[in-house]
Amino acid sequence: MSVSHDSRPPIAASSHLVSDRAPDLSSVEFGLMIAGHAFNRWIVRCMAAAGLPDLTSIDVIVLHHVYHRQRGKKLADICFTLNIEDTHIVNYSLKKLERLGVVQGQRSGKEVVYSVTPKGGDVIARYVQVRERCLIDGLPAASSGLEFSQDLANLLRGLSGVYDQAARAATSL
Repeated sequence: MSVSHDSRPPIAASSHLVSDRAPDLSSVEFGLMIAGHAFNRWIVRCMAAAGLPDLTSIDVIVLHHVYHRQRGKKLADICFTLNIEDTHIVNYSLKKLERLGVVQGQRSGKEVVYSVTPKGGDVIARYVQVRERCLIDGLPAASSGLEFSQDLANLLRGLSGVYDQAARAATSL
């Protein structure tokens, strides 16, 4: 990832959080917040353009994960993979997606295994087309030196672990 080495002092969006021990962390966290909100807005609008309006970002993420590798998935596995503690949130999303006819649940013993319906597969295919046209085609002009790589993906997963550990520590205070 290319980084600008500007001599101007950084803008601290949350200056009250700046620490001598991690002076840039506040700026990184602000960047994560606005990138997270922009990403959530993007996936919701992309899915609306693909034909499924009125979904939340969680609904879109759950639909994509259920489709992933076209294998059925249990609620607990979906929650674990997506790092969502509250199973009720994912369960609500799955029920909503079932009502829309894009996901189906099938009993397997005591559990329900969820998979994407043919209608859901069609919506995902349209989502991929919209993503290619609106996001991928616009990357060279918009990225201004930002490099998308496996290193960036690994960094983001690493940050997830750091914040999960901090959340566990805060819970025990």
